[in-house]
Amino acid sequence: MSAVGIAEIEEIKRRIRICDFLVVAQLFLQDNFLLKRELTYDDIKPRLLGHWGTCHGINVAYANLKNYFKNDTDFSFVLGPGHGFPALNANLWLDGELAKIDPKATVDEEGLNYICRNFSWPDGFPSHASPITPGVITEGGELGYALANAYGKCLGHPEKTIAVLIGDGELETATAIDSLNLKNLLNGNNNGKVLPILHLNGYKISGPTIYGRKSERELNELIRGFGFTPIWINGGNAEDFRKALNTEEITPFYILKTEKGYGGPNRYHMAHQIPLKNPKTDTNELKILEEWLRSYRPEEFLAVLFGKEQENVQ
Repeated sequence: MSAVGIAEIEEIKRRIRICDFLVVAQLFLQDNFLLKRELTYDDIKPRLLGHWGTCHGINVAYANLKNYFKNDTDFSFVLGPGHGFPALNANLWLDGELAKIDPKATVDEEGLNYICRNFSWPDGFPSHASPITPGVITEGGELGYALANAYGKCLGHPEKTIAVLIGDGELETATAIDSLNLKNLLNGNNNGKVLPILHLNGYKISGPTIYGRKSERELNELIRGFGFTPIWINGGNAEDFRKALNTEEITPFYILKTEKGYGGPNRYHMAHQIPLKNPKTDTNELKILEEWLRSYRPEEFLAVLFGKEQENVQ
C-alpha cells in the first residue's frame, strides 16, 4: 500500500483523540458527557472501575490498523489486554458495531451518552472485554491467550489476516511467550496471517515489565529467536505505523512503544487503573478531570461525528 496521506493522518489523529476522550468519559462520567457545562460532583460515577493506562496505545493501534485494512473484509483485530476494554468499546461504538447488538448504542449524542453512562454499570457494559462484545474471541479477564486464539482462527483460513495486540506484561505469561512458537505450525498457504504487535509501555499492574527493561538489542534478539523480524513503531506517528505495515517481511513482529497512560493528567497519567481516585469529593481532582477531558476538545464532536455544523472544527 502507498504512504499515508495528509487527510488520512488527520483522520487517524481525530479518531485517536475521540476514542481517548470516550475512554475517560466512560471511566468517570454518569452525566454531562460532552461537557456542555462545568463538571460537578453529581456528574461523577459513584464507583470508578476500569483501566486507563493501556487505552491510548490500544486506540493508536486500532486507528492505524483500521485505516490500513479498511478495504479488507477478512481483517480482524484481537485485543490481548482485555482490561483496556473502554478503548475497544469506544472504537466499536464509533464504527457502528455496537449498535448491531445493542440498538441504544447509536452513533449520535444519545448513543455516546448511553455507552459512557453504562460502562462498568449494573446491567451495562463490563469493565473487561467479554463474549457479548462484537468480534471478541478472547476473554478479557485473563492475559496470555490472545495470540493462540488468533493462530487458531487463522488455521485453515488463508484469506484471514489477524492483528493481535499483546501487552508487555501479558508477554511475561507462559501462554503468551509459548504461543510465539505457533508460527511454525501455520507455515504454508493453507492458513491465514497473524500480525503480533507488542504494546511496549513499560509497566503492568504491579510495576515495571521485564520487556520494558530490556535493551532494544535484547528484545530484538529474543524476537528473532522465535523466527520473527522485529519492527519498531515509536509513539503514535501514523507515517511510521504505515511504513511498518508496508514491510515486505514475511514474519513481522511489531513493537509499538508508547508511554503508559499517555495524555492523562500530570503525576497521575501512568496509573494502571483509575488515575484520579476522588473527583466526586475532591475539588482539585474534579478540576483536573475537567481540564483533562476538555483537552480533547469535545465541543467539536457534535460537528465531526453527528453532522452538525460548527465553526473552527479541525
